[in-house]
Amino acid sequence: MNLNESRFIQSETTLAMKSKFTVTLATFALLPLANLISADWPQWRGLNRDDVSTETGLAKEWPPEGPKLVWMSKDAGLGYSGYAIVGDTLYTMGAQDAVEYVIAINVKTGKEKWSAEAGPLLTNGWGDGPRSTPTVSGDKVYALSGKGHLVAFNAADGKQIWKVTMEELGGKVPGWGYTESVLVDGDLVICTPGGAQGALAAFDKNTGKKVWQNPEWSDPAQYSSVIAADHNGARQLIQLTAQNVGAVNAKDGSVLWKVPFPGKTAVIPTPIFHKGHVFVAAGYGVGAKLIKVGEGNKAEDLNPEMNTAMINHHGGVVLVGEHLYGYSDKGGWTCLDFKTGEVKWQENAKFKKGAIHYADGKLYLIEENSGTVALIDASPEGYKEHGRFTLSPQTTQRNPKGKVWTHPVVCNGKLYLRDQELLYCFDVSGK
Repeated sequence: MNLNESRFIQSETTLAMKSKFTVTLATFALLPLANLISADWPQWRGLNRDDVSTETGLAKEWPPEGPKLVWMSKDAGLGYSGYAIVGDTLYTMGAQDAVEYVIAINVKTGKEKWSAEAGPLLTNGWGDGPRSTPTVSGDKVYALSGKGHLVAFNAADGKQIWKVTMEELGGKVPGWGYTESVLVDGDLVICTPGGAQGALAAFDKNTGKKVWQNPEWSDPAQYSSVIAADHNGARQLIQLTAQNVGAVNAKDGSVLWKVPFPGKTAVIPTPIFHKGHVFVAAGYGVGAKLIKVGEGNKAEDLNPEMNTAMINHHGGVVLVGEHLYGYSDKGGWTCLDFKTGEVKWQENAKFKKGAIHYADGKLYLIEENSGTVALIDASPEGYKEHGRFTLSPQTTQRNPKGKVWTHPVVCNGKLYLRDQELLYCFDVSGK
């Protein structure tokens, strides 16, 4: 999202209340202070791409039956796409027949506003359809289809403005499809086609004209999404591949720093930037690294042997204060000290593998096998649950190998969840 175009709709009183939370160190380095507060969720992992919601006044406990269901849509289409929410519209992606669509939905009613073709259907043994989350910036929405078609639309009516393909940029569709959620930063749309022409590429967000693509970093595309941070006098675009974690300069795509990363099979979680350090993790037995980016962009690998306490597959990791939370294939739900990597707690009996989201002092967890959702404290003191419920009904169209993989999102007092074509909206406002 173009951060200077962020929509600020809270009253001065609400802003004052929320600012104490939003200026945490976890987000300070990513954005100017004036842009930290927004009621919207305009892209993958939110305004700061950290999966930390600025919501307050949410329910601290759930009743036995779980929060109230506001609406459920049966028309989101197949796939694992997440959701961007701006104003009264939710944007997601879904497949119908042999086409992938971007879909705009009224957040008050759950009814479709418009749908527009994003690209041909990605077919895959773990479930067909798109994996990416659309990105909203100003009056436009940008989306990347499973086969690598990057399309810009009018946010109001879905009219196509421009389109490019990752194949044109030298990219090759990864085994599980393109899953990256593109980043809009200033006037640029950033994506990761991968390949000899350059791992990362930037386009003018209004025209679709390519601004840069640097072959100096030429790793194949994996499944992670780019983040941006102001550090050492430059706007750094940070990405993770199966070979490296590194950053390029948003101005021209030049490589600022790069550190080897021993990825296997698939590298998925989004990087986290905090106080001049970059945290990355991967599944398939790989684990996590913490990179210190010092003066002159000298990058120091603080975990040359990898930290296997956080082997995160694709459920994501969030940073709250100075602690990381996520599911580790090695030890279950895990809390780590950001700086030291020390395990504060692990829990694998009470809740199984899934995705995570943070809002108002709580972690929202969803179990990928059962579709069960839990509310727990975001605390290094231990796993403490404050309610759970199981999604019902659940889809009958999910691939037998597929699971409930779409991440939770809290926005404007509502919890959004998805199981293929079923999109759910729950009231978690605490009212």
